[in-house]
Amino acid sequence: MAKRQRDHKPISNVLSDFINSNRLQEGLDKVSVNDAWKKVMGKAIMNYTTAVQLEGDTLYVQLSSSVLREELSYGREKIIKMINEELGKELIGKLVLR
Repeated sequence: MAKRQRDHKPISNVLSDFINSNRLQEGLDKVSVNDAWKKVMGKAIMNYTTAVQLEGDTLYVQLSSSVLREELSYGREKIIKMINEELGKELIGKLVLR
């Protein structure tokens, strides 16, 4: 009986190849950004967050409180840095609070 050759690849490589070949990374990034916003900003700010959307390298966040929007606008750069650290890559370049 002939022996079979087995090429073993780590599952992470197989998943990465699948994501790249099917162009799924952009959609996964959008979901990851939403989760990162929730984790970084916490439950209190999430109560006032109505929408989080990633388009290109710009993160659009819609808030129901104009006072909170004004307060967060002072810390834009820090928020971008914290979310990028949570994601583990430089995905966000600009933050727009609506």
